Amino acid sequence: MKRRSFLVLGSVGASTLLTGCLPMLIMNRDKISDMFSGGNPSTSTLNSKNFNEKLAIPLLLEGKNINGVYHYDLTIQEAQHRFFKDKLTHTYAVNGTYLAPTLKLINGEKVSINYTNNLKELTTMHGHGMHVPAEMDGTAHQSIAPTQTWSAQYRVNQRACTNWYHPHAMGTTAEQVYQGLAGLIIIEDKESQALDLPKEYGVDDIPLVLQDRFFDSDGQLYYHPTMRQTMMGYKGDTFIVNGVIDPYVEVPAKEVRLRLLNGSNSSVYELAFSDSRAFKQIAGDNSFLEQPVSLHTLRLSPGERAEIVVDLGSDFGKTFYLNETRQGKAFLKVNVTKKATSKTVLPTVLTKLEKYSTSKVVRHRRFILSGMMGRVMINNKRMDMNRIDEVLKLNETEIWEISNRGMMMMRMEHNFHIHSTHFMVLERNGSYANVLENEKGYKDTVYLAAGDTVKIIVKMTDYTNKKVPYMYHCHFLEHEDAGMMGQFTVE
Repeated sequence: MKRRSFLVLGSVGASTLLTGCLPMLIMNRDKISDMFSGGNPSTSTLNSKNFNEKLAIPLLLEGKNINGVYHYDLTIQEAQHRFFKDKLTHTYAVNGTYLAPTLKLINGEKVSINYTNNLKELTTMHGHGMHVPAEMDGTAHQSIAPTQTWSAQYRVNQRACTNWYHPHAMGTTAEQVYQGLAGLIIIEDKESQALDLPKEYGVDDIPLVLQDRFFDSDGQLYYHPTMRQTMMGYKGDTFIVNGVIDPYVEVPAKEVRLRLLNGSNSSVYELAFSDSRAFKQIAGDNSFLEQPVSLHTLRLSPGERAEIVVDLGSDFGKTFYLNETRQGKAFLKVNVTKKATSKTVLPTVLTKLEKYSTSKVVRHRRFILSGMMGRVMINNKRMDMNRIDEVLKLNETEIWEISNRGMMMMRMEHNFHIHSTHFMVLERNGSYANVLENEKGYKDTVYLAAGDTVKIIVKMTDYTNKKVPYMYHCHFLEHEDAGMMGQFTVE
């Protein structure tokens, strides 16, 4: 080996070991930089940073009642979306040009959510956070071939919350979500309808799908993760809200409810307002919190949701921003320009949550998230569609301990998502005192910083199927596609 080549390899030796480049290839510096550092296009000339684009509000679908079943007809399609004034971007979408309609479901009602795949490739559509039978979960086991229609049919069987839907095909989830396939599912029940909360969709009850993307110089979505980005997450340099770059929203001078989804592939967001104002979180992934929790900063990892209420009653005429503090950028400009035509008063008590008793725990399971040499695993195994990793018993209470032990030197982040069931966080790093107040409701996704261990309490209360599995996985989508996923059945 020539001395110059040896020096180049030596300079990236640690990265080579950590990211899994096994062959000791002689490469030039540009090739090595592209493999490990990125090589992504700059979008600074495309992104205006003026916040002069009106926020789009996804269409709200409440279903068509046919013989007592509410039907939602959805077409998954290629499209072109106008992110930039003088360019059209090729995208994937549902019933539109980017993202998907918001589906409103009522607890107790029968639904048929009908997905027709007009793409040239196979896809699926998973109801993230939905408590449904395994055969209606929309995983890779319920694939939708091009030109085919698949229907998720079930009776809605869960309390009010904000969920979402997105593809879940093997190996292509990350790219299909990146292209635009994602939408919200709002579930209402008698309790949520009775609470004195902002409820006018798009006016004082506003959905915000937060994402980040790379675009090339022609304004096209750029999804080409390097080996390092697959391991550390593909994190774009351009913020998007509901398919709009640099948006503003005009809101009334009253309490306003924001339904927040971290719809990114791999970015953890820490959200705060530019004037450091406090706000109240009222709900997490799968339930209301028992009482509103006052916050100045909200952390959301990929796939997590939160509902917050901001009191703007005395802010008529003011402008402020929803910022992301990790990157020091803004997602959204908020203009308080409307007079309130009605008022709400946030209740001090929102709900009463059933808590599973630790005295009734019959089983402990441990899940270790790890990554090295270009591989990501759970319990030293990568996803295998033909392997069932765990078998749960109906109505048995379990504790799952989840540890992030991957890529410690590179501070690799993860989270952990379980399909169908909802859990509560018991401990974070050995203590209940470390569990945040705003993560004490029912959840389906929990964040783990490098080195973290969390304990959750889990019980499957419905739906048995010995043949069709549910999944659990890291919801950093590059990790999911790379194999950080397992399967379980319920008996």
